[in-house]
This record gives sequence, structure tokens and C-alpha cells, in this order.
Amino acid sequence: MGEPVRVYVGTDRSQLLAVKVLEHSIKRHTKLPVEVYPMLDLPIRKPKDPRNWQRTGFSFSRFCIPELAGYSGKAIYMDADMLVFKDIASLWNIPFNGAKVVIQEDIPLEHQSRGKEGGPVKRIKQCAVMLLDCDKLPWKIDEIIDDLDRGKYNYERLMFDLCILEETGISYTIPFKWNSLEHYDQETCLIHYTDMSTQPWVFSQNQYGYLWLNELRLMLNNGFLKLKDVEEEINLGYFRPSLIRDIRYSQLIPNFLQKPFQQANKLLDKQNNYKPHQEVYALKKIREEAMKTHRRDLVK
Repeated sequence: MGEPVRVYVGTDRSQLLAVKVLEHSIKRHTKLPVEVYPMLDLPIRKPKDPRNWQRTGFSFSRFCIPELAGYSGKAIYMDADMLVFKDIASLWNIPFNGAKVVIQEDIPLEHQSRGKEGGPVKRIKQCAVMLLDCDKLPWKIDEIIDDLDRGKYNYERLMFDLCILEETGISYTIPFKWNSLEHYDQETCLIHYTDMSTQPWVFSQNQYGYLWLNELRLMLNNGFLKLKDVEEEINLGYFRPSLIRDIRYSQLIPNFLQKPFQQANKLLDKQNNYKPHQEVYALKKIREEAMKTHRRDLVK
């Protein structure tokens, strides 16, 4: 069947089970052989300037993919907070047309600002889904960090402009439907739960959380996952306590009772003192304090 579809997923420990749900959704919709690689705890050093530190524990992991792939063949990068609804072949087979990386087209105007709880006022373009020609990408993460430290570019230019490539090396042809930011309709191939505070496994009232729950239930029903696996994530503080209640009952609740049901879930999580993504927000606080110290040192 040819080269397997290699999908490298940026994740931290708190989203490792979400990677399994993503993998299940990918494989369920394709006949192609698929290999999914969670990129967890890669040895990536911190840039000297805290303004250039990773915003998550895996922000820079996408730049490690060519080396992880042996600088050979194609690969896809995805974030852990995604779910696939269509055959990944249509993403895998997008032509490079001489480029080295294929990323998303411009975000449609109607999706740039959603007015969603927990979401940004305006969504910036991102490289959360990428198709990489690993043969042509001699990236080494230490060299990329070195260039950040030298001031050759900053975090924003690296992550949002992909400035380590010439413009001719980038093709902007991944359609929005393959990185649908907090949006779902009949055309959606991949939904990206990009707003961390409202991801379905940490927030009970995500408008499209039921899609992720449906996939999770499928995995439980067909034996790809056990309920104790979900309970373990809850006990570790990675998933919300109300998730078990959602798994068992939410699909049985009529529409007119869904809102009070989810409000009760939210109350249950609050009573259990659940706080989502504690490690990420703790690191964010450390980064902000380091930035303050860095600014003070610059004016001395």
C-alpha cells in the first residue's frame, strides 16, 4: 500500500489520552496504513530570552519531525486537541508543488473571531496542521534555538510566519476544513479544540464537545479503551471529574435538559476543585515572571 501515513502529534502528559482519541478517529475514517507518534517530553532546551519560551510543553516539537523521521519521506504534524471526521488521504495527498512544507490557507473571515467563551478576540494564523517533506527539511532543533538566542528571529516569527523557510518553501493549500478552529459543519474534516480552557475533556460545556465524547464512547464500546483509563486521567487531575457522568448519561438527556445537565457538570468540577491544564498555566506564570525579570535586567 506504499508509504504509511506518519502523523506526529504535539502533546504533553495531560493530553496523552486525547492523542489516542485523535488516533482512533484518524484510523476509523481511512483504509490507508497510519502510524501515529505522540511527541512527548522531547529534549528541547529553553531559549535564553523568556519571551521566546514555548507557550506549551510541545510548541517547538513540530520542528523535530524531520529528524525523528530520519529526514526521509512525508509526515503530518497535528496538535493533540483535534478530532478527524474524513479520510486523511485527502490531506496526505495534497501536492507540495516544489514547496517543503504545506500549511493552512488564510483563516476565512467568518472564523477569525468567534466570540466564544475562553476564546481569543481574533484568531491568528497557525501551523497546527502541517504536511512536511522531510527529505528537504534539514532542521535541527538546537540550531533553531541558537538562532532564537542570537535574535535572528523571535517566537512569533518562528511559529506564525515559519520564517526559517524561504517563502517559496511554503505552500498555503491546507483548507480550513482540515484545521477547523472550534467549528463544525458537514464539510469539516478536522475540528481543532484550540481554546485550551474549553477543550471537551476539561470543560463540560463546549458546543462541539459531544463529537469528542462520541468518539470516546466508541473506543470504550469496542475495547480500544477502558473506563479505568479515563478515571486514571481524572485522578491525575488531567481530565474533569464530570467526564464520567457525561460518558454515562449525556446522550440519554433530552435537548431541553442538556443545559441544566451541563451546568450540574460544571458545578461538580468546581466542587472537586478541578483546574484544567494546571502545569501549562503554572509554566505560563513562570514565563511571565521571567519576562519581568528580563525587562528589569535590560534597563539596568
